[in-house]
Amino acid sequence: MLARLMIKVAFCLLAVLVTTPPAHAQATLPGPDAPKPNIIFIFTDDHASQSIGAYGSKINQTPNLDRIASEGAIFLNSFCANSICGPSRATILTGLHSHMNGFKDNTSRFDSSQQTFPKLLQKAGYATAMIGKYHLWNDPQGFDKWMILPGQGEYYNPQFKTQNQELIQVQGYVTDVITDFGLQWIDQERDKDKPFMLMLQHKAPHRTWMPGPQELSLYRDKDIPEPDTLFDDYKGRGPGAAKTEMQIDRHMYFAYDLYCPVRNDEFLFSYYEENVGRMTPEQRADWDAAFEPENKAFLAKMEKMTDKQIVQWKYQRYIKNYLRCIAGVDRNVGRVLDYLDANPQLKENTIVIYSSDQGFFLGEHGWYDKRWMYEQSLKMPLMMRWPGVIEPGTRLTQLVQNIDYAPTFLDIAGVEPETPMQGRSLLDLWRKDAEPWRDAVYYRYYESQVVHNVPAHYGIRTAKYSLMHFYESNYNYYELYDLEKDPQQMHNVYDDPAYKELASDLKIQLTDLREEYKDNKPINAEDWRGKRR
Repeated sequence: MLARLMIKVAFCLLAVLVTTPPAHAQATLPGPDAPKPNIIFIFTDDHASQSIGAYGSKINQTPNLDRIASEGAIFLNSFCANSICGPSRATILTGLHSHMNGFKDNTSRFDSSQQTFPKLLQKAGYATAMIGKYHLWNDPQGFDKWMILPGQGEYYNPQFKTQNQELIQVQGYVTDVITDFGLQWIDQERDKDKPFMLMLQHKAPHRTWMPGPQELSLYRDKDIPEPDTLFDDYKGRGPGAAKTEMQIDRHMYFAYDLYCPVRNDEFLFSYYEENVGRMTPEQRADWDAAFEPENKAFLAKMEKMTDKQIVQWKYQRYIKNYLRCIAGVDRNVGRVLDYLDANPQLKENTIVIYSSDQGFFLGEHGWYDKRWMYEQSLKMPLMMRWPGVIEPGTRLTQLVQNIDYAPTFLDIAGVEPETPMQGRSLLDLWRKDAEPWRDAVYYRYYESQVVHNVPAHYGIRTAKYSLMHFYESNYNYYELYDLEKDPQQMHNVYDDPAYKELASDLKIQLTDLREEYKDNKPINAEDWRGKRR
């Protein structure tokens, strides 16, 4: 017990040294009598940090997203608690880990009776709205207005469910349409005697990556650099990595994912026909002009290509369409920023926050999708602009997580949660009298060996290390990565004698985190699904 206490004290002392805000991270937080700021929370689906200029992207440019970072703050170590769409959204609404809010995987249904930050803001006098993707399988609560995409929603000519229980279809590209409705609410529909909070929640860039008409020609004559690990052989990792089903090589479908209509799967081919079939004649003409020449050229030489060359072609089609979807998001973020610029008084009292529900693999390890605790999946973008408060160009290295979003939104508005949240307000990073920031984040993924065949696991991420425990009977092992020496996580050093003491210390810290977050029940085979659907 004494040794465990000494280790915990050591980690706390390290946290004070590592997580003290740097000198340039300055902000003058408003006092209690200041006008309540407006909040615009722009939220995307599956946006990888490595495809944002401000995070150092080498494959694309995002000038409007970069404006948020350059005119405010960027969080360089921002992580999700459970890397999958619905659970991340539930975590953000509640400030609680998945085991506490009850939404552990995408088959769950959100308990809307529990405390959420929109309900508390609405109760405190904020005008509130949610436009776009919700994905929690019930009606949103805590909003004066909501319009949500049914399920995943569609890229072209999407349907929306409204708070009047109507299902309406709108012609246009989904990212543009969501932004249209959001700006319309701010400009014309909200109660202008109240501060407001708008959740602008985009479908893009979720699979199956359909670019909008304005972005179809991007990257047409340019090859995107391949990641170093595109042809990963999965040696040096546990058995789960090699058996996962998210490889660009074997699990990305020509018709369904890449819009190259090879009839290799009748079921998935029908999705291709449905997606392009929703388009207007004008939209379809633009689409065919963009892709048909490339498709014909590829199919004409496909039989003579090597397996490696086919993977490289699939990667280029995938990454270009993904980045085209990002460009559509960036363009629409610019529309929001331009609207605020045209209304200076509104701009000065409006916080703009950008994030996504998790990270995404862009060919790293040969993969697409997310779910893993590996860095590309675990990391989420987070940028915040607050004019007159956050110093432009602030770069924060503290370990933050999506459990922190709800308490942050409430803190911005001067509202206290009615029941405790597990996250912590990010504004504490600027408070000189705040308690030391955390030195590790806790992660847990539940949806085992089902979609994409990723085994269930939990773990801890510190400033330098990542420890994961895969706990099922057929996948029972640990992985430990030294992120300074091995940032691409190619070599599991858990069994390396040089890391034996560190592994032991991290396991103790992980146990403490599980106790702190009340996720310390014994785990057995009944905790995972194991059945494929």
